[in-house]
Amino acid sequence: MKKFIPLIVLALGALYLASTLRETKSKTEFNLNEFGRVPVLVNGRIKPLDTVARTSILTIRGNQSIKKPDGSYITPDEWLADVLFAPGKADTYKIFLIENREVLDLLKLNEEDGDGKKRFSYEQMRAQLPELDRQARLVENVEAPLRTPFQKQVSTVRERVILYLQLKTSVQIPDATDFLSELIQFDKALPAGIEAIRAKAKGEKEFSQDAVMVMREMADRFTYLEQMGHLRTVPPDPGDDDPTHWRSAGSALMESFATGRVNPNVMAYAALGHSWRKGDAAQFNQITDLFHQQLVKRYPSAMTKSDVESRFNSAGPFYSSMVLYVMALLLGLASWLKYPDTMQKSAYYLMVLAFIATTVGIATRMWLEGRPPVTNLYSSALGVGWGAVFLCIILEKIYKNSVGAVTGGMIGFATLVIAHHLSIGGDTLEMMRAVLDSNFWLATHVVVITVGYSATYLAGFLAIVYILRGVLTKSLDQGTADALTRMVYGIVCFATLFSLVGTVLGGIWADQSWGRFWGWDPKENGALLIVIWNAVILHARWGGMVKQRGLMAMAVFGNIVTSWSWFGTNMLGVGLHSYGFMDSAFYWLIAFVATQLAIMALAAIPQDKWASFRMRLKTA
Repeated sequence: MKKFIPLIVLALGALYLASTLRETKSKTEFNLNEFGRVPVLVNGRIKPLDTVARTSILTIRGNQSIKKPDGSYITPDEWLADVLFAPGKADTYKIFLIENREVLDLLKLNEEDGDGKKRFSYEQMRAQLPELDRQARLVENVEAPLRTPFQKQVSTVRERVILYLQLKTSVQIPDATDFLSELIQFDKALPAGIEAIRAKAKGEKEFSQDAVMVMREMADRFTYLEQMGHLRTVPPDPGDDDPTHWRSAGSALMESFATGRVNPNVMAYAALGHSWRKGDAAQFNQITDLFHQQLVKRYPSAMTKSDVESRFNSAGPFYSSMVLYVMALLLGLASWLKYPDTMQKSAYYLMVLAFIATTVGIATRMWLEGRPPVTNLYSSALGVGWGAVFLCIILEKIYKNSVGAVTGGMIGFATLVIAHHLSIGGDTLEMMRAVLDSNFWLATHVVVITVGYSATYLAGFLAIVYILRGVLTKSLDQGTADALTRMVYGIVCFATLFSLVGTVLGGIWADQSWGRFWGWDPKENGALLIVIWNAVILHARWGGMVKQRGLMAMAVFGNIVTSWSWFGTNMLGVGLHSYGFMDSAFYWLIAFVATQLAIMALAAIPQDKWASFRMRLKTA
C-alpha cells in the first residue's frame, strides 16, 4: 500500500486545485459573478469590476472580509454594488482601517465601536472628515521619511476616504433618490433644453428660462460626477480600440448636451442601480446579461480578458499554492522521522503541483498585462519564489532526500505570503512607469536578476536546513551533510553568475534610460553586494578558509544581503529605485535579519557540542 500513498496524495492535491476552479455561486439571487465581469477602465488599465472591488476593499480595509451591521458577511462584488448603487447602505459598513489612537481621537471614535476595535464606517467618521482633511493637508508639507505615525495614518486614512468617495460617484450622484428616473426625465427634456440654451446664446427674447435652469442644474451635477468619478465605465464608440477613449459617467453625461441624448451605457448603469435598490434580482440579472452581451460583440478582446481575470481572482491560484507548499513542507519534515521514501515522494509531488499552479498564475498575469513575469515588487516576490522552487525540484529529483521539498515548501510559502501583503497596496497589474516601459529589458535584466535573488535565497535556506537539522535533530548524517554542502556550493555558483550578468544588464539599461552606466544608487549597490558576497563565499571555500559549517553560515548571511537589496534599499527614500518607507515591511525586515543572525550563531557552535545542546533543549 505504501507505494500508492504518494499517488493518492497527488490525486487529493489535484482535486483540491480543481475545486478552486469552480466558480463560486452567489449567496443571493443577484448574478454578482456576471456583474463582476463587466469591464471598466481604472488607472490606464481595463479590468473587471471584480478586480476593482477586491483591490479597493484591500486598500481601504486591509482584507476582503466585509461584515454588514447585522453581522452577516458579503463578497467584495456585493460591497461594490452597494457603494455604486446604494451608498447610504454602504456608509454603514465598518471598513476603514484606523490603527493609530491619536487619529481615533481626532475623529472622535471609540475603539469599542469599531469592528475589531480598528475598523469604522464612513457614517461614524462623517462629522469629523473636514478636520481629517485639514490635518492631512498640513501633512503634505512634511517629507515622507520625517512624518510621525500620526501624520502617516492621517494621510493614509484620508486617501482611503477619497477612494471611497470616488467609487461612490462613479456611476450616479450619491444623494440621488432615483437616478434612473432623473436621467429619463433629463433625456426627455434635453432637446427643449438645448434649444433654450441656443436661443439664449443668440440673444433671442423668447426662450424657456425654466429649461435653461434645469440644464444648468444638471450640468453642475454631471460636472461633479466628472471630477470625482474613479471608474471609466463608458467604452469608446464601436471600432475604437483606444483604451484612453473610455469615459467616466460624468464625462459621457456632459456629452449629452452636444449629442442630444443620454449615453445608453450610463442609462444601463442607472437601471442596474434602480433594480439593485428595489431588490429586483430578475431585472438586475437581465440588464447585466444584456450589457455583457453588448460589450462582448463590440469589445471581444477586452471582455475576454475581463472574464479571465475575474475567474483568475475567484480561483486564487497563489493561495492554493500556499496551502500545497505547506503540505509539502510538512511531509518533507515527516520523511526525516518515518517512512522516508513514501513521505519524500508525496512531498515532491505536492511541491511540483504547487509549482504548476504558481506557474499558471504567473502565466495568466503575463497574458493579462502583456508583460514579462516581473514588473513590480509584488511580481518580484512571485518570481523569486518561482525560481527558487524550480531549482528545488531539480535538487529533489537528483538527491531524493526531501531537502529540496522542505526548502521549496519554505521559500514558496514565504514568498507567496510576502506577495499577499504587497497586494494590499492596490492593483498588482499596474501600468508601468515610462522609464520602465521596455519589455526587452524587463525580460532580460529584471528576469535574470530575479533568478539571482532566487538562487541566493535558495543557498541560504539550504544552509538553514543544514544548521537546524544538525543542531535540533540527529538526522544530519555525514552523507546528508555532504549532499547539502554540494547543493549549497553549486547554487552559490549559479547565483553568482546570474547576479553578475543581471547587474551588468541593469547598467546597460540605465545607460540607455538616463545616460550613465553606474551612479552608486542604493539599489545598484545592493545588486553589487550580492555579487561580491557570493564571490566571497566561493573564494573562502576555494581557499580553505571555511569548512562545511562556515560555508553554511556565510550562505545564511546571503539571505540578509539579498533582503537588503530587494527591500531595504526601497525604503531609504533616496535614489532612483526607492518606492517609499513601509513601517510593517521595515519591522519584518529587521525581524528576519535577527533570525538569520541567530541561525548563524547556532552554526558557530562546534559540531561535537551539538548533541549536548540538543539535550539542554530537551530538558528545558
